[in-house]
This record gives sequence, structure tokens and C-alpha cells, in this order.
Amino acid sequence: MRPQMFLRSVIQFSSKPSRTHHRPYSSELNISGEVIAILSNKKPIEPALEPLVPFLSRKLIASVIRDHPNPQLGFRLFIWASRRERLRSRESFSLLIDMLSEENGCDLYWQTLEELRSRGVSVDSYCFCVVISAYAKMGLAEKAVESFGRMKEFDCRPDVFTYNAVLRVMMRKEVFFMLAFAVYNEMLKCNCAPNRYTFGVLIDGLYKKGRMGDAQKMFDDMTGRGILPNRVTYTILISGLCQRGSVEDAKKLFHEMKASGEVPDSVACNALLDGFCKLGRMVEAFEVLRMFERDGFVLGLRGYSSLIDGLFRAGRYDEGFELYEIMLKKKIKPDVVLYTILIQGLSKAGKVEDALKLLSSMPSKGIPPDTYCYNAVIKALCEQGLLEEGRSLHLEMSETESFPDEFTHTILICSMCRNGLVGKAEEIFKEIEKKGCSPSVATFNALIDGLCKSGELKEARLLLHKMEVGRPASLFLRLSHSGNRSFDTMVESGSILKAYKDLAHLADTGNSPDIVTYNVLINGFCKAGNIDGALKLLNVLQLKGLSPDSVTYNTLINGLHRVGREEEAFKLFYAKDDFRHSPAVYRSLMTWSCRKRKIMVAVSLWMKYLKKISCLDEETANEIEQCFKEGETERALRRLIELDTRREEFSFGPYTIWLIGLCQAGRFQEALMVFSVLREKKILVTPPSCVKLIHGLCKREELDAAIDVFTYTLDNNFKLMPRVCNYLLSSLLQTRDRKGVVSQLTNRMELAGYDVDSMLRFKVLKRLRHRKSRVLIGT
Repeated sequence: MRPQMFLRSVIQFSSKPSRTHHRPYSSELNISGEVIAILSNKKPIEPALEPLVPFLSRKLIASVIRDHPNPQLGFRLFIWASRRERLRSRESFSLLIDMLSEENGCDLYWQTLEELRSRGVSVDSYCFCVVISAYAKMGLAEKAVESFGRMKEFDCRPDVFTYNAVLRVMMRKEVFFMLAFAVYNEMLKCNCAPNRYTFGVLIDGLYKKGRMGDAQKMFDDMTGRGILPNRVTYTILISGLCQRGSVEDAKKLFHEMKASGEVPDSVACNALLDGFCKLGRMVEAFEVLRMFERDGFVLGLRGYSSLIDGLFRAGRYDEGFELYEIMLKKKIKPDVVLYTILIQGLSKAGKVEDALKLLSSMPSKGIPPDTYCYNAVIKALCEQGLLEEGRSLHLEMSETESFPDEFTHTILICSMCRNGLVGKAEEIFKEIEKKGCSPSVATFNALIDGLCKSGELKEARLLLHKMEVGRPASLFLRLSHSGNRSFDTMVESGSILKAYKDLAHLADTGNSPDIVTYNVLINGFCKAGNIDGALKLLNVLQLKGLSPDSVTYNTLINGLHRVGREEEAFKLFYAKDDFRHSPAVYRSLMTWSCRKRKIMVAVSLWMKYLKKISCLDEETANEIEQCFKEGETERALRRLIELDTRREEFSFGPYTIWLIGLCQAGRFQEALMVFSVLREKKILVTPPSCVKLIHGLCKREELDAAIDVFTYTLDNNFKLMPRVCNYLLSSLLQTRDRKGVVSQLTNRMELAGYDVDSMLRFKVLKRLRHRKSRVLIGT
């Protein structure tokens, strides 16, 4: 086995040492006896052991460490042997971890290290790697980090395996990411080249916290260094991309994995299958399954669970339950995860009684329902307005092992607030606190949102203050404004433990308000017309170390426009923040510009966005702008759509805003041109856009164009409000030559599900329908 692969396996402690004592050969017994004699009688032991090096083996070292009654002497032998790579073994490494995990084991080990240092004996980084790994196994993360920091005291430089061990500890909690990457930066500065396992630890940590963009960058950095990803790394990325909804990228990476010679396992296959199912793209999910089965993949419980969940998400409930029956016939037993999916499916299908029955039947089948199962039914009951039943199930749940979690409380509080029962929601919130539980950020946010929507802004602010009490704002400021630099400095100066403790303090301070909390409050203030209060909250959240997101700015920009402070809205837009890359903010500004009949401002804003994301270069942008200036609007629009539709994340939103804006400005010929181009390009024209067009065209007596737009809505199964339908029909009946057209339209409307009779308010139209009926009777 290559040393690199061997040590990597060691750090993962993927196997336990064998406790079976194999009887050694007589020569080995003699050498073993000599080693034991030296450990017992010689001081120092190191010079006395040197002559025996040619006769020692990994197996013999592990045997002596395991059998020697004095653990400190076993530690001394391990430390001495670790200087020679050929004497290191997975067995002795695992033995040391077990010995260190015993009472006072680590204290004795540090005493041994201190004694060696006092005698001037050097210690290899491998010796620190084992103690870091032992602390990690015992769940003592702080001690593991402290051990890494103490290496400088022993004049010992970490190697890649020691860095990997401590990074693995740090990446388990998101709050330590900054510190982990400071350590990674220090690793690079020290010319310690990261290996595949280093990147695996970092990518896995980022993926588990949903930071797939960073994980992808780390993957690119790995391949850029010439390190080929293995099956585990590929699987981590495929899973992460699927969780983010980027299934096309995940599928591409899956094929890249196969092309590289790595054979995808069931984990990778299930991850990709689940990705398509989560999006409800079941045709592709079954295609992917057939591809897997050609390679020998056998569908198991997890795969069936994903497919059933996907069918439910696509509204294909009968097929989902049919697949469940097929699974049972294959003797595959459901688990609590699948039961949760089934309960959610029944609930969404409106079969809450069946969901309750399934929930009740679980204990008799040896599968006690968990919190997720209860939450699914409570949510279904609340969504149907059965709040008391939901509350009763919540109380029943409290008496079982499936204790209510933050989501249970959030579901109930959201439902109470949605039904105007904010007082009841506050009672549930107080109950949580009385039981000694700390409400989660999501629970706080739900109640704050309810208070804002009921106009109780003062109470909402008090609740925010309650979240903030005792929170260390100075630490937030350090984290947000100094970036990683302060942690880099701490790591370089050897103060890694202090950095870790600072971050641990932040992690333990409870539920601080997050950006969602502030967004809810800002929205409440904006809707109440208190824009200055909303802007103050923006400053407060930044002082707390939080970064405003696109929702924050979108809400503020809309709020400023509502009170006529357009200039301030644009000033906020041009602030130096990443939110400018969010299309939602651009669309908001476009909408407000169109309402003020500033159509070209709206178009320019979208072009600005396309330039930001490198979809539009400067030369092409100038060409399109010149077309607009010269009145070649259609040519400019076609060029813009041609470029925009190349993007994977193409949205028809901006063009809808533009079309409605042209209608609002009374520029119906241009609006009709936009409609025609969008229809030709098979880009959806929304019902509100069609309503605006039909109304405006009828008003201008351009009835043929209005009929064309209305026919488009029928072709696309849109159902418009009766008012606009009546307006079109009455406009047509006021002309002499279009009564036959009205008859054809009403026939199509009836076929499309319109209640035409309820719309016929005009006597002429009623007479026309009676005449039509008499003709039919006569025939």
C-alpha cells in the first residue's frame, strides 16, 4: 500500500485494530522481548532502540504497544517509531486513539510529549495527528484545535495529514468555516501541498452547509492543481448540485465521472435520481433510472422513496401509491423516511384522514413516527383551517418520544397568524419559553411576520430586541467587517485556539436575528409607510454584521417608490453591493420605471443586468441602443431576446414588464409588436399582459388584434376575468359584421370552461344566443 493512501486511511480511522493476539515467530518473540526490556530498563529508550531498527516491523510495534502494561511507555514507543514511515501502521494509530480515549489517556500522552521536549527529543507531526484524531473521536473539538496550535511549542511543523485532521474537525460547524479556511491559507503559505483528502474534507463541509458555489470553486482549484477527483469527491458534488436544483450540471458531472474511469456507486446514482425527482421532472427521472439499470443498478428503498416523492411533487398521486405497492411486493420494507413521504403525499392530495390513519398505524408496524411525520400532518391540518385539530396533534406529539421541534412551532405560529389569530400565536410562543426551550430564529421570524402583518410594529420591534439581548455585537462586527484577515493573523501567530473560542462563543449565543428577521420587519415598516424606520433597520442589520440580500433591497426599493422617493430608490440601487446581480431587483426597478412611462429606462436597466452577467458585451449593447434610438424597436427586441434566451436562467419577466409598460403608456402598436415577437419565439405572454392588451385594443377599436390576443389565451388555457371578456364581447357586438365571430368565441369559451351565461350582461348578446338556440332546435 502506498504511504499516502495508507495514512489517509489512518486519519479516517476507517477500521478498528484487531484485538486478536497472533502468536509471533520465535525471532519476533526475541526482538519483542528486547524491545520490552529496553522500555522497562533503559532511560532514555531512543538510543537503545536504534540498533533494533532493521529487525522491527509494523506488526511488532503494534503488538508491543497493545500488550505493554505501562501506557506511557507505549506512547514513547509510538512516538519513536513514528519517525520512520515504514514502522507506522493503521493498527498502531488506532491503538493509540483507543488508549488516548481512556481516562487520563490524553493527560499521560501530553506528559510524555513534555518530557521528550525537555530532553530535546524531536516529535514528528504524526504524533500530533493521532491526538487531534483522538479528541475529534471523543467530540472534544476545542481540545483538538488546541493540540494543533501547540505544535509550535514543540518546534513541529504540521504536515498535510495533520492539517487534514484539524480541518476535518473545523468543517463540522459552519461558524468555523472562516477559521478552517484561514488554516487552509496558512497551509498553502507554508508550502504544504493539499492532497485529495484535504479537498474532500473542504468540499464535503461546504456541501453539507449548502455552499455549493464555494464547493464548486474548491473542486476547480483541486483539478487546477492536477489532483484528480475520486468517486467520493464526485459524489459529494453531484449530491450538492442536485440539492441546489442544478440537475443538468449534476448529470454532466456524472458522465464526466464515468469517463474518468470512476464507477458511480449507488450513492451517486440515488443522488442524481433524487435530484430530478425533487424537481418533479419524472420523465427524465425514469430515463435516468433506465440508464442506471443498464449498468447493473438495482433500485432499492432510497430510490423508490425518491421516485414516490417525485410523483407526489408532480401531482401524480395514484402513480406514487401504485409504485409503493410494487415496492412492497418486492419485499422492500418502508422506513420512517418513506412513511413521511407517504403522509405528505396523502396530505397534499387532500386525504388528511388517510394521513392520520397511516400515522396511527406506524407503531404497530415497528416504526414509531418521528417529528417529520407529525409535522407533515399538522401542516396539512393547519392548511385546511383545522387549527384546533393541529393543536391537538401537537399536544399528543409532546407526550411521545417525537418531541415538537422548531418547525412544529413555526407551522402552528404561521397558521395562527395567517388566520388572524396573532394572540394565539403569541400564546404558543410563550409556552415554548415556559418549557425552557429556546425558540428558533424561524419561530421568531414567523411571529414577527404575523405582528407586522397585523400592524403591530411596536410589538414586532420588541420581539427583535428580545432576540438581540445579550448578543455580542462586537464579535459580529469582527466577523463581517474584517473578513478572514483577523483569523489569518491569529493562525499565523499561533493563536488558533483563541480564534476558535471566539467563534464557539458566537455559536453558543443562541438565536440571533438573521437577515430573514430584518427583511420581515423592513417589509412591515414599508407597508405601513414608515420608510425612514425601514432604512434605519437597514443600517442596524449592517452594524450587526449581517449582509443585506436582494430581498432587503427589493423591499426597500419598492417601499421608496410607493411614497414617491424615486431618486433615493435608484441611489440605493447603485450602492456597492452584490445584490445588483439579482434579477429580482432589476425587475422591480423596471416595473416602477414603466409605471412612470419611462420605458427606455426599463429597457436600459435590463441591458445593464445582462452586461453584468456577461451575457451582453459593450459593442452589442451599443448596437441595440442605436436601433432603439433610430426607431428600429422590433430589430432591437429580436437581438436582445436572441442573446437572453441563450442563458440557462432565462426569464420572460422583463419582457412582460416591458409589454405592460407600453400598454400603460398607451403605445399599443409597440406593445402588439412585442406580443407578436414573444409569441413567435414561443416565450410565454402572461395573462395580465394579455388583459392589458385586449382592453387597450378594444378601447382603440382595433378589434381584430384584440381577438387575436384573446385567441392566444384560449390556445394556452388561460382563463381571464369576466370583466375583460365582457368588454371584448360587448365591443364586438357593437359592430354589425362580427356577431358570427362572437358566436365562435363563446363556443370556444364554453369548451375552455368559461361560464359564458354569467357573462352575458348585454341584451344583444343574449338575443344572439337565443337565436342560435332556436336555429339548433329547428335543425
